Amino acid sequence: MTAAGPKSWYTAADLAALALPGLPKVKRKINELAAEKRWAFQVDRSGEALARPRAGRGGGLEYHVSLLPPAAIAELGRRGMLAPDQAPQTEAKVASIGADQLWSWFERQADSVRAEARRRLKAVDDIEALEGAGHSRTAAVAHVAASCGVSAATLWNWLGLITGCAPMHRLPRLAPRRQGGGVEAAIDDRVWLMFKSDYLRPERPTLASCHARVLAYAASIGAAVPHVKTLQRRLEREVDGRVILSRRSGAEAVRRILPPQTRSIADLGALELVNIDGHKWDVFVRFPAGRIARPMMVAIQDVYSRKILAWRIGETESAVQTRLAFADLFRNFGIPDGCLLDNGRAFASKWITGGAPTRFRFTIRPEDPTGLLTSLGVKIHWATPYRGQSKPIERGFRDLCDHGAKHPAFAGAYTGNRPDAKPENYGEKAVDLDVFTRIAGAVIKAHNARIGRRTEAAAGRSFDAAFDESYARRPITRATAEQLRLALLAAEKISTDRNSGAIAFHGNRYWTDALSAIAGERVVVRFDPDDLAADIHVYGLDGRFVASAPAIDATGFLDIASAKARAKLEADVRKKTRELVELEALLTADQIAELLPDDEPDDAAASPKVVRPARVRGAVAARAPLIDRLDFEEIVPAREERPPLRLVE
Repeated sequence: MTAAGPKSWYTAADLAALALPGLPKVKRKINELAAEKRWAFQVDRSGEALARPRAGRGGGLEYHVSLLPPAAIAELGRRGMLAPDQAPQTEAKVASIGADQLWSWFERQADSVRAEARRRLKAVDDIEALEGAGHSRTAAVAHVAASCGVSAATLWNWLGLITGCAPMHRLPRLAPRRQGGGVEAAIDDRVWLMFKSDYLRPERPTLASCHARVLAYAASIGAAVPHVKTLQRRLEREVDGRVILSRRSGAEAVRRILPPQTRSIADLGALELVNIDGHKWDVFVRFPAGRIARPMMVAIQDVYSRKILAWRIGETESAVQTRLAFADLFRNFGIPDGCLLDNGRAFASKWITGGAPTRFRFTIRPEDPTGLLTSLGVKIHWATPYRGQSKPIERGFRDLCDHGAKHPAFAGAYTGNRPDAKPENYGEKAVDLDVFTRIAGAVIKAHNARIGRRTEAAAGRSFDAAFDESYARRPITRATAEQLRLALLAAEKISTDRNSGAIAFHGNRYWTDALSAIAGERVVVRFDPDDLAADIHVYGLDGRFVASAPAIDATGFLDIASAKARAKLEADVRKKTRELVELEALLTADQIAELLPDDEPDDAAASPKVVRPARVRGAVAARAPLIDRLDFEEIVPAREERPPLRLVE
């Protein structure tokens, strides 16, 4: 409990025990209010601190009554607990000012000030009327506050302004007036420049710290420094708010003071303009190589309907993912008229946008290859990175974070969207890539199908419905087979098998009969790294398309179906080979022999000049006639006949 008798310094416990109007009734709440209002750092006009250490055991601070709300000060005065010689200078303490001066000042004010004074006087009169009817002041204040639309604390402040004032002079007392008054203290130009330059820094120092530094500087040059509030008022009066915002918060904060630009899609249709961007999921994923990381998704969204049309997931954002995402878009929906993308390395790569006249990424040379979008006639529009207003897909990514990254299947793998927002089960597990890809696909499908969208095109429907309606009535450019192959990833200089022409690639084998013609040659293949079971497309080193080759599956040793399929394949090859041979119209051996000229031997044969007689040893000579008489089949018996091979059933 507070000590009896008037005084000017009170602790938080004293103020809580007094239960003053305008102040909390709990010590902890009063301490929070003191910290918020920075009572410990306040000083009066002469520079004296308005907070001081409490004497005695326990420590703490005592606060001067001038820091309290006027309603609390008025209540202390009513209870006789306010020291008259140390009372603070407030609007309620204007008794020394004559009535004539008050009314003279009141007449010089604007109509709005006088109207506000009359409104306040009526509220005070209503309170006193309720008190006269038997209500307590607290109940009267609460009732009038509800009827007038002001807070009870404000009414207590108004009552404090007329404490000890005759009813006839209340009107000028209740009129709003600028706090402080008087002539503003002069500020040395060097002090002002020091303070202004210190405060307008990107580090955003506080006014109190800047004031402390300028005090030390002013002492070194013998200049006076006014109160920090005086410096603050001059800063707000003389320095444009845009300058303060730019110097302390940066150019992006200045841009945000403008109202956002509203962009209509009324002149667009489905697949007329798409936008692409990368999004790193807030989920730990285990990739096939064993590395655990947050996956990166490259997604393509239709600007008109906001439907996500294609996406690819990998470890990093790259031109490979971008190329494959466009391949999916071309195959499933068609070729868009235009594409909105930022100048990131994955999108401004020469393999994606090479040849575009406004691609300000990497060195542009005349001999650069033509990019995928440029070669297909897709008009490229560049956007500002990290700007949701420029690329609508960033708004879609925020929706995926809520419905996708926090999916129950990812519990324990969710990382949080900020370093200081990690969940309690952070890092407990990592999701396998195939599981993550499956769930992410389901989340995107649900994202497109969710009804109640408030976009201009959807108008309460789903993104799917908005896209389908426009897609059905717009002329769509469908991608040819060659254009689809161009969008796939290329692997150069792969050798074909020297006998069959088969291609061994990423652990699989691919073959078609057209590869037999280039057996042993080096080729270029285009493929989808996420679907190696699909066909690969084979090109010669000169860029000539050869064929599309399917994968050859390994079969079981006793797989009858595979053996029959193999036998049929061999029969087809033999049949086709015979047809090709017949097309050549080759000559038979007899026909070739008939075309040769006759070669008759000469009648007179040349005789050798030297003749060597043949010498036959006795044993051999004795056996020679026997060999002439024997039949060869008697010496070498005939081979036994064996049953033909058959399939094991």
